Amino acid sequence: MPNKITLSPPDRTDEPIGIGIGDRSDTWFSGKPAPVNHPVQDRTNVSNPEPQALDTPVPARLAVLFSGGGRTLENLAEQCRDGRINGQVVLGIGSRSTCGGLERCERLGIESCVIRARDFDGNVERFGQAVFDRIRAAGVTLVCLAGYLTLLPIPHDYLGRVLNIHPALLPKFGGKGMYGDRVHQAVLDSGDSESGCTVHFADNEYDHGQIVHARRVPVLAGDTAETLAARVFAAECEAYPEAVNKVLGGCVTLAADD
Repeated sequence: MPNKITLSPPDRTDEPIGIGIGDRSDTWFSGKPAPVNHPVQDRTNVSNPEPQALDTPVPARLAVLFSGGGRTLENLAEQCRDGRINGQVVLGIGSRSTCGGLERCERLGIESCVIRARDFDGNVERFGQAVFDRIRAAGVTLVCLAGYLTLLPIPHDYLGRVLNIHPALLPKFGGKGMYGDRVHQAVLDSGDSESGCTVHFADNEYDHGQIVHARRVPVLAGDTAETLAARVFAAECEAYPEAVNKVLGGCVTLAADD
C-alpha cells in the first residue's frame, strides 16, 4: 500500500478570475496497466448552451503529464483522494527519465511511464500518437498538463479534454521558452502589480487556447522570481482543481471556433 501524502492547504492570498469562457523500445512503463472499461468519445469543437457534464466514468480518470518534480500531480491526486475532485489520477507521463514526478507516482501508487519526444526522430505526429495511445489504454478521459515542456499535438478525440496550467495571467508572459523562473522574472521586469496562474484548454500552440479559469496574486515590493513563484504556486494548487471541476461538471466546454 502506498503511503498517504498529505498536502497542507495553501494560504488564500489570491482571488479567482477569468471564469467562463509507444512504439519505441525506449519508451518504458511502471505499474500495472489499467483496464480500458470506458471508451473515449469524440468531443471535437463542442459548445453547449447549457452546462453538460463531460462524458466520463465516475469517478473520472485523469492523466497528468509533467517534465519536472510532479508537485502538481501530487496536489491533484490529493484533491481526488479527499473528494474535492470526483476523479482519480490513474496515469502519470514524464517527458524524460529524470523527472522527479516519476518517484512521486511510485510513492503514490500511480501508474507511470516515460515517453520522450526525442526518440521519435522529430516526427511530432508519431510522438503525439504514442502519448495518446498510452492515455487511451489507461481509459483516461481528462488530461492535465503540469509543467509539461514538450509541445503535444492534440488529436481530435481529445480536443476539450486536455488542460494546461501556466504560472502567469495569459495571454501575457506565455509562449515557447516561458516557463519556470523566466516567467516570474518577466512579470517583475514588466512592473505589473499582479500576477497569477491560468488554466486553459491545450491546443497545438504553447500557452494558447480557451481560458477555463485563473487566479490573481499580488506582486509585492521586494519580490524575487523565487518568492513570486511560491505565491503563484499556492494559487495553482487551488486553481487547477477548480478548473478540473468546471470541465468535469460541464460548466466550461471548448467553444466551436477554438
